[in-house]
Amino acid sequence: MKKCEEKTLLNAVLTFLIRGGKICLAMKKKKIGQGKLNGYGGGIEVGETTRYAAVRELNEEGQIVVIEDDLEKVAIVNFRNHKEDGLVFVCRVHIFFVTKWSGEPKETEEMGKPLWFDFDAIPVGQLLPADADWLSRALDILDDGQPFEAWYEYGPHQEFLIGEGHIEEVDVLPEE
Repeated sequence: MKKCEEKTLLNAVLTFLIRGGKICLAMKKKKIGQGKLNGYGGGIEVGETTRYAAVRELNEEGQIVVIEDDLEKVAIVNFRNHKEDGLVFVCRVHIFFVTKWSGEPKETEEMGKPLWFDFDAIPVGQLLPADADWLSRALDILDDGQPFEAWYEYGPHQEFLIGEGHIEEVDVLPEE
């Protein structure tokens, strides 16, 4: 598979649709995570709140409509990314779950066919390396788990992790 151009993204959102004990994942066709299963998300544009960006990305990438108040913020994951040219940048990703929306997710130019997986049957080998670690922890929040902030370090193109990640539970996650 052709590697996508490395992009320096500093603030982003990632939202997962949750329904009946299942999570919706779709194959990323472009950009960070290309060729991997993921939720819907992307960069936060100038002037947007995290919730507004999540709603916009869900509509653009999945063709569904969500109300900001229906988003549940479950985590913030910080990725320290090493690029091929030696530069390093940190991307702060605000993670949301949503259980209420209008329409059904559809394949788009950026995301493949939406697939539904039982929480205990997520194909972790098809996720970005760090997602296999923090996503199961985030799903625990649905059963009274606690929100968290996490830190991971990636090599170029987010193909491999450098060291182990770190997860720290928090009482309250900042909105922005």
